[in-house]
Amino acid sequence: MAFKLPEFWTDESGAVTVDWVILAAGVIGLALASMGVVIDGTEDLSGDVEATLSSQLISTSF
Repeated sequence: MAFKLPEFWTDESGAVTVDWVILAAGVIGLALASMGVVIDGTEDLSGDVEATLSSQLISTSF
């Protein structure tokens, strides 16, 4: 078993998977952080749109 240890340490077959997991976690973290910043403005805008649309009068006669 001791003679296989150096071979194990130099094997790089799973290194790409580790890189992709770290990269994907970073992308997800950035997406969540940007969503946290944008969500307040989106809520304010949707409230303004709702108020504008609900205050409009629709005439049903010609």
